[in-house]
Amino acid sequence: MSHNITRVLIPPKRIIVITAPSGAGKSSIVRKLLRQNHTLAFSVSCTTREKRVGEEHGKDYYFVSAEDFKRKLASNEFVEHEEVYPGKFYGTLKSEIEKIWAERKVAVFDIDVKGAEALKKQFGQDALTIFIQPPSKEALINRLKNRGSEDEKSLKARIKRSEEELGYANRFDKIVLNHDFDTAYMRVKNHITNFLAPQTEHVH
Repeated sequence: MSHNITRVLIPPKRIIVITAPSGAGKSSIVRKLLRQNHTLAFSVSCTTREKRVGEEHGKDYYFVSAEDFKRKLASNEFVEHEEVYPGKFYGTLKSEIEKIWAERKVAVFDIDVKGAEALKKQFGQDALTIFIQPPSKEALINRLKNRGSEDEKSLKARIKRSEEELGYANRFDKIVLNHDFDTAYMRVKNHITNFLAPQTEHVH
């Protein structure tokens, strides 16, 4: 007599990568995801840039000196790293991902397109990469200008970079248009739910 048993396979160690040009709204989506789903945990990146008003060390970023960053790089502590702007380094610490996995959670990244590409290359099928597409280039530029957190020179650099990054959209698993925040959020949430759904197999 054969019994049909359905066995739920525990999902492997997974990561979710939300990427977009600066100003497309990815951070707002990530913040809401983390508030609403406690199986997700934010992977805090390391950076050499200055702390902005309201940011916290260890919560928004690990703010480190260029020397410290280079030391970590030399001792192979990063999964990926990049000089996003001249002299401004960002990187993902291996220890950060391991810490999240040890808590049996899924690591969520809010990261630039090149970092996202590097993570996808490294984690393959265990990484879901979602690109947040702004409604238009003009809307993106307006959002960056309205932030008021940049001087003229760094704003120009950010706009130029954001325009280049729009060309990366097709390199990721999913593209979500952020024309309306709630709609975009629901789409991202649905992609994540599908990605994390437990796999089942039938054992005869």
